[in-house]
Amino acid sequence: MPRRSPLVIGHRGAPGYRPEHSRSSYDLALEMGVDAVEPDVVFTADGVAVVRHENEISTTTDVAARPEFADRRTTKTIDGRDLTGWFTEDFTWSELATLRCRERLPQLRPRSASFDDTQPILRFSDLLELVRRAGLDQGREIGVVLEIKHATYFGGIGYDVASLLAAELAAARWDAGQLPLIVESFEQTALTQLRDRGIRARYVYLLEAAGRPFDLAARGGATSPTYAAQLTPAGLDRLAAEVDGISLDKKIVLAEKGGRLAGTSPVVAAAQERGLEVYTWTCRPENAFLARPFRRGRDKAAFGDWEAEWTAIADAALDGVFVDHPDLGVDFFRH
Repeated sequence: MPRRSPLVIGHRGAPGYRPEHSRSSYDLALEMGVDAVEPDVVFTADGVAVVRHENEISTTTDVAARPEFADRRTTKTIDGRDLTGWFTEDFTWSELATLRCRERLPQLRPRSASFDDTQPILRFSDLLELVRRAGLDQGREIGVVLEIKHATYFGGIGYDVASLLAAELAAARWDAGQLPLIVESFEQTALTQLRDRGIRARYVYLLEAAGRPFDLAARGGATSPTYAAQLTPAGLDRLAAEVDGISLDKKIVLAEKGGRLAGTSPVVAAAQERGLEVYTWTCRPENAFLARPFRRGRDKAAFGDWEAEWTAIADAALDGVFVDHPDLGVDFFRH
């Protein structure tokens, strides 16, 4: 991976401008010069890894408008939450390939929604080839940040997630360090299992601002460690021995107090002192996503004082940032 600080990662491509995880979203991010792109990966009924934000796809595809799939609508419990909709694991790849991508947040991003229903879903293998070709065309190495979604859930219904991903990475020649690869998950178990399959990558643990990881909750219930407990000195000591980095919810990095920015969290420096890389997600300019001190006006879709928020993030000296608007991210964090 290019040694810029921080790495600028196209979060699901360029979803500030195109429906997330669509071909045009990734094409645009790559054209805008990101160091890497980040696909979320879930699975089909026949074990194909596909690029979707969640396995429930009613808000990111046109499946609800497809009468031939009306009977697939169902309710499932995913990571402890009941969800009703259509799920990738109830479709074969050939069926999913007939669907078209849609903007997940059309009220906030109507420009992106204008591209609805024009592009098919991507397989993970499609995305790997797209990035490889872009790197060759541009004469530079471009990385992939693979996020494994709902690994415990998929494991519980019979999928060997690590073996499926290892096979796809090996087939695409992304398994042995030939091209830059980061693997991330909110479930450390998934990282360990893929590393045990011999996949050479940097392994990064995602941490939320609240709650607990589902893999640990599935084993230990309400007594399992929270995300916060893993950011204590003892928790960071353990993580430093087991993963290469951590990726923090932006709420953890930007400490607020009384509606004002109170600085950046000391956990960033504490983790880096232990040899961990530290990333944050997600840098977005719209008021809806900015910390309160940086919102301007009441229009959630309007851009607030994103430059001030991103300055505070830059001051935290992170190793990588995830962005929805790659042109803004590349320009801001590289200069």
